[in-house]
Amino acid sequence: MNEQAQLKENKYLKQVFEYIQDGIIIMNHEREILMMNPSARRLTGWEVGQHVPFCSYCERRTRKPNEPKCYLIANNEVPYFLSKMPTYQGSKIDVEMSTALIYTDPKNNQQEFLLVLRDQTLQRKEEEARVSKLIIKKLIEAKESEHKRLAQELHDGVGQSLYTISVALQAIESYVTNNETLDLYIAEVRKELKKVMEDVSAYSYQLRPHSIDQLGLVPTLKTLVESVQNLHPEMAISFYTDFKERCHPSVEINLYRVVQEALHNITKYARASKVEICLKKDDHYVNLTIVDNGVGFNQGNIRSEGLGLKHMEERVTQLGGDFLIRSSVGNGTQIKIKIPKWKEE
Repeated sequence: MNEQAQLKENKYLKQVFEYIQDGIIIMNHEREILMMNPSARRLTGWEVGQHVPFCSYCERRTRKPNEPKCYLIANNEVPYFLSKMPTYQGSKIDVEMSTALIYTDPKNNQQEFLLVLRDQTLQRKEEEARVSKLIIKKLIEAKESEHKRLAQELHDGVGQSLYTISVALQAIESYVTNNETLDLYIAEVRKELKKVMEDVSAYSYQLRPHSIDQLGLVPTLKTLVESVQNLHPEMAISFYTDFKERCHPSVEINLYRVVQEALHNITKYARASKVEICLKKDDHYVNLTIVDNGVGFNQGNIRSEGLGLKHMEERVTQLGGDFLIRSSVGNGTQIKIKIPKWKEE
């Protein structure tokens, strides 16, 4: 290698040493730090001339006779090794360590080791976030599964029993003649029974509409919009879609819940006169937009748990989608949702 190439290589090696995120330490057999890069200094707070402290594993491990206390030095080269390492502050950090014997002085047999430290804190936080998202996903799935079971029980169990009672009451009524008091009483019972049957049907639908499983997302959303429109005639609700195919079941139920929650929020808080819901799709994504001309809110001060926005976002996130909300006082609210992989491969 010529001198120019050697200088260039040394330049690059110095750049790597200075800017690599892993901590790089050169230490002797007594663990005295001979050289260290900035990342190692930031990670540990140690300085050149100090001694590398023993990790938590070395402090408690069982050693063979005359074996060095340091596991890394005892084994000369270790590809990777997870443990806790004390810092200058006295706290301990999770690190992945590796070591290699890089030099042995032929005169006195003194050895020097390369010690590489990789901070595991960020990786641990990422893993915790991943597990948290997985737990939320499983909780939502379990909740929907329980809703489906309860809705089925109400519809097929309680609903059918109430219908049987209604038929029996009708049969009893046919045997009663010329008893005005009893006729009035039966009429009141029939009226109350009808109300209970309607309530059971409504509760079953709120838990999980049967049409979401039988017909799909679009017909169920149309029914939801019609229902809210009938309850709030002062508000014009429009629903546009180009959907014809069925989505993946988890996409259908979660998008339905998002629209359901959004309409609930609008009718309760927004004082809107106009709401537009648009559901479109392409080969890769489902795009849902919900816009109202209501009073809006300050996004910096909003308590998400009050409006259920956090739950809506969690449903979208667990589908791998994007959730965006824009609102300001006096300018209404816009919710945009983009879901990938809207049908099974």
